[in-house]
Amino acid sequence: MLNRATRTIKTAALLLAAYFVLNIALRLVLPHALELDEAEQSFFSQYLLAGYGPQPPFYNWMQYAIVSVTGLSMGALVIPKNILLFLCYLFYGLAGREALKDEKLAAVGMMALITLPQVSYMAQQDLTHTTALLFASSLFLYGFFRTLERPGIGSYLLLGLATGIGLISKYNFALMPVAALIAVLPYAEWRRRVLDWRILAAIAVALIIVLPHAIWLRSNLEFASSDTLVKMAAGNEPAGALRIGKGIVAFVIAIIAFAALPIAIFAAAFRRNFFRALASGNRWTGMMERMMLASLAGILLIVLFTGSTTVRERWLDPFLLVLPIYFLAKMQAAGLDLSAGLRRFRPLVPVLMACVLVALGFRVVGAGLIDTYSRPNVPMADLARGMTRQAEPALVIASDTYVGGNMRLQFPGVPVVIPDFPAPGIPAYATSDGPVLIVWRGKKTATVADAVMPERFSSALAAADIAPQEIAALSLPYHFGRQGDNFALGYAWVRPGAR
Repeated sequence: MLNRATRTIKTAALLLAAYFVLNIALRLVLPHALELDEAEQSFFSQYLLAGYGPQPPFYNWMQYAIVSVTGLSMGALVIPKNILLFLCYLFYGLAGREALKDEKLAAVGMMALITLPQVSYMAQQDLTHTTALLFASSLFLYGFFRTLERPGIGSYLLLGLATGIGLISKYNFALMPVAALIAVLPYAEWRRRVLDWRILAAIAVALIIVLPHAIWLRSNLEFASSDTLVKMAAGNEPAGALRIGKGIVAFVIAIIAFAALPIAIFAAAFRRNFFRALASGNRWTGMMERMMLASLAGILLIVLFTGSTTVRERWLDPFLLVLPIYFLAKMQAAGLDLSAGLRRFRPLVPVLMACVLVALGFRVVGAGLIDTYSRPNVPMADLARGMTRQAEPALVIASDTYVGGNMRLQFPGVPVVIPDFPAPGIPAYATSDGPVLIVWRGKKTATVADAVMPERFSSALAAADIAPQEIAALSLPYHFGRQGDNFALGYAWVRPGAR
């Protein structure tokens, strides 16, 4: 059965579709408290803007369009994400077919994406913008490889589409087309693809997609880059050789952490053939090697330039995504008989799928056993019901996007605002003709006594001339938690006419 399922891209896609249906079902049966990125999408789906903050807007635009049609629900948040991940696998398989010229190997490469934890597990756990980046990177690889192999106008337009989507998915994608250009320079035939007049059509498509956000970015560059710079900041580490050394070590560790599992799985499945193939190659493997090296060199320069001592594995997603195709291309170039290795590799696919599903479920239902709570363990629905027993709000003012997104999911028809978004202050209060619910998050100790309004939040309310009334707190047990482990929200009501 596994042999048939991985014989063609179409059959492999059917297996993957069933796998993602299971992922959707699992998330829908778990408690409907939102992960951090899910909550941001829930909150931001109220607005169609050229920019939303530190992350580019592609995923936000997609989520806004879906919610505008279907309304906000858990399904409206979960299903689109899994469709994007499915398309990531699908376009990856199509990219593999262009490079490998073998449908069966391309299907195996498509399934082999599940060996990358950043794709198979971390993207499912949360990470909406990273999901968009993975989709765009896979689409780019397909468009790029197809343009090299079949340089029709459709291939160039596809390349431009992928580039545009990638640039408004995550800013680090900008290194990918540059690395691709560097990778093809040694080959005269492929250099002609870059000089072809049709590349102008690709550039035009990319510019049209990027232009609205680029105009916004020009006036908001500091705002858009602030979060990334904070994450990369070296803290109190003094400038000099020590900080540079720590940055390089973090960079190397990130590469090892990203590549270790796929290397181990390919080595276990293909054994000596995997290691014998490392010395072989052709122009496709050479191009992929240069593409990865150029991208990693770009990341290293950024690390050194910013003085960062932190490099996260997911920052490498678009640049090392090609690894499974690269491994298969190396073994193919060596002219080895891969049948035994493929027989050993295929059973690993459903095992890895099952491991991902079990891990995603156990981190929630087993939270009390491991004493580590995930955001879906938070009793948001019960907290919302407890706070609104007396009345339903006409407006919710939340302390942050996590609280705001969760409140919006519980009250889909009620507008939700946070301080300084979507505009400075809290202007939506002035138009509210009903009771206003103010909600903020308690401290991690999650007791009622800790649910005190944050100073920044209370200052924003005071500046908007909003006087909270009936201040209270509610603390409820985590889903699947230990007895006595609670999560708290502080809340207050403002009645119409009270200022």
